[in-house]
Amino acid sequence: MTTVIPLDTRRPVTEAAQGRVGVLLVNLGTPDTADAQGVRVYLREFLSDPRVIENQGLLWQVILNGVVLRIRPARKAKDYLKIWNTEQNESPLKTITRAQSDKLAASIADYKHVVVDWGMRYGNPSIKSRLEALMAQGCERILVMPMYPQYSAATSATVVDKVATALKDMRAQPTMRFTPPYYDEPSYIDALAISIEKHLATLSDKPDTIIASFHGMPQSYIAKGDPYQAQCVATVEALRKRMGLDEKGLMLTFQSRFGYQEWLQPYTDKTVERLAKEGVKRIAVVTPGFSADCIETLEEIVQENAEIFHKAGGEAFSAVPCLNDSDEGMDMIRQIVLRELQGWV
Repeated sequence: MTTVIPLDTRRPVTEAAQGRVGVLLVNLGTPDTADAQGVRVYLREFLSDPRVIENQGLLWQVILNGVVLRIRPARKAKDYLKIWNTEQNESPLKTITRAQSDKLAASIADYKHVVVDWGMRYGNPSIKSRLEALMAQGCERILVMPMYPQYSAATSATVVDKVATALKDMRAQPTMRFTPPYYDEPSYIDALAISIEKHLATLSDKPDTIIASFHGMPQSYIAKGDPYQAQCVATVEALRKRMGLDEKGLMLTFQSRFGYQEWLQPYTDKTVERLAKEGVKRIAVVTPGFSADCIETLEEIVQENAEIFHKAGGEAFSAVPCLNDSDEGMDMIRQIVLRELQGWV
């Protein structure tokens, strides 16, 4: 006969018995250097992931190795140079993700047995190296937070894949948890709204409309069941409600299309151009799908799309910074992490 012990009489697990707990923030990744070779190494890893390019067959290998990796690295290196953190010789994404990790660690410093670190899915520091570093510090339990508000097989799922690959080589494995997507978390929606309101307060003239631009993906991925588009829509709908805006006040678009497949629409660049031609003079663009500013926000939005808007007749283009390591962004990350650590801390 099994004796059931009431919850309120169970002895709490001590920190010593638990061991240390690790928290690993993971973002997409970045080249190590802003030159063609650095970009080539990064793109090879990124575009060889079957979660990103699902058909890794012979045709894609010919395109990747015969065209993309020969032509695109030099072009993209020029874009990286436009935004590169020359002081630290790294991309802004790496600088910001490190700052997020440091600030999270400081904000939960009262939890003495929790260790916070950060890594990248592609490039460095690698997920494997950071898992090993956390384990070397005595972490027997590790919470991984993919820094993507909206889930996609090409982002969040591939982080899980990479963690699993690292664990395959470990005889003594840590116990793992992963934070869920936070596309409709009240703290995330509040943080977005506050960041937009703060940014708009710095402008001399109110924008005629705000565009919420998300990274795109092939429409075929959605047809296969990826929930990404639905979660982007949910984010925008929640943000509209929070800010009292309608569909014209806050528009949903998708950016960064690549190749010749049909991607999620409406496209950001085409929308920006159309609005300007229709007589819209002032717009602001926010990128809710990115947790940290990167080449897709700082170069593609701030520079490329601003140029498109101005050439088509627009007058004032403004980009809202990502949440980055702002107070509201860090409060959101802290809330999610502490909630997902329940039972461990």
